[in-house]
Amino acid sequence: MSVDLPLTVDRDAGLPLSAQLVAQLRAAMGEGRLAAGERLPASRALAGVLGVSRTVVTEAYEQLYAEGWLEGRHGSGTYVTEGVAAPPALDPGPVTIETVFRTAGPGEIDLRPGAAWVGALDTPAWRRAWRIASGMPPEQRQDPHGLPGLRVALADYIRRSRGVACRADGLLVTRGATNGLDLLAATVLRPGDRVGVEEPGYRRARAVLAGRGAELVPCPVDEHGLIVDGLPDGLRLVYTTPSHQFPMGGVLPVPRRQALLAWARRNGALVAEDDYDGEFRYDVAPLPALYGLDPDVVVYLGTTAKILTADLAVGWLVARPGLVGRIARCRRELNDRTAVVPQDALRLLLERGDVDRHVRRMRAEYARRRDVVVQALDGLPLRGDTAGLHLVADVPAEVAGRIVRAARERGVLVETLDRHHAGAPRASGLVIGYGSAASRAQLRKGCEIVRRLARAG
Repeated sequence: MSVDLPLTVDRDAGLPLSAQLVAQLRAAMGEGRLAAGERLPASRALAGVLGVSRTVVTEAYEQLYAEGWLEGRHGSGTYVTEGVAAPPALDPGPVTIETVFRTAGPGEIDLRPGAAWVGALDTPAWRRAWRIASGMPPEQRQDPHGLPGLRVALADYIRRSRGVACRADGLLVTRGATNGLDLLAATVLRPGDRVGVEEPGYRRARAVLAGRGAELVPCPVDEHGLIVDGLPDGLRLVYTTPSHQFPMGGVLPVPRRQALLAWARRNGALVAEDDYDGEFRYDVAPLPALYGLDPDVVVYLGTTAKILTADLAVGWLVARPGLVGRIARCRRELNDRTAVVPQDALRLLLERGDVDRHVRRMRAEYARRRDVVVQALDGLPLRGDTAGLHLVADVPAEVAGRIVRAARERGVLVETLDRHHAGAPRASGLVIGYGSAASRAQLRKGCEIVRRLARAG
């Protein structure tokens, strides 16, 4: 196997590590990057390179053996099956160890999107909730829907915060929005089903859907979000981020929302709504979730990763009760579960009002951090800055990469828009997050460096 073949795992992706490896190897073989007859590394060696247990690699190899991609030769090793061929799948985008695991070093300013600022967490409330939750007896056999008390508290919270009215039997507790999408895909998709994904869009969502055997269909977005008029017929599912399109930042207007739901009804399709940062809007009150317009065709996915911290690893899936029941049965078969202690800790934080107070504080804090970034980037065209935890600075494609490299040399981490495309980039720019561990002073300094580099070309 070529040493240049990028195989990586992401422990925060919400997808089992072996499934990630299966998807990457399957894509490499289908696209010819791993040729028929080529030898794969021993499971122990590959596990060492990836930093995972040998079991992860052996499970991936066994799955590919079962699918016919791999064959064993006695005493010789594991090889790509002779004569194997498959149509190339949509590439979810290049993933390297640096982009997945690179953390900001001492003195570096992290302007990459995807992180929440945890500096304002109410530490006493946080510690109290975890102390109480960790002292509760463990569940002998956990309900795949999640803890009943948390489901009730979550249903009340998302009703207040996002206008989503649901009963506890229509809500399933997940490990996050990506985990919820994976469970939905495992339940409703068959290999080869066509699924619409935003282009550009969320890379992890594409990886999850491809890992479940979906044929991904790129669906263009503009400054308002998903272009509904261009949706093709025959899709089983459409994944969208209507409250703050990732990464372009558009907010899907009501006429398009209604058109999307009408399209889903006509085609018998489902809409997966990822509301990853819908609580944070700075010009008007947060818009109600798409789910409230048609609960029969929308599956609503939420997470604590942006309102609290990704370390909590708790989210939720809301859908019509019958579909939630199917997902719960599938989840039990997959032996997928959300840890009990974080569930109980979140229940306590919700019941005591700590989450609501934190979100109100963070809405004000993120508005201030957004203002710092906008002012520091003065003169650069910006988009998507009315909501969420990131924005896009428009710069020409031919200089965006140079800005990223030059900024890194100056201790500032930022990323380009093209890495969020599955195909040829349709737009260029820099995606700048302001929810990281950087202070406001660091945000200002980092963005001023980016502005100077952009002006220098």
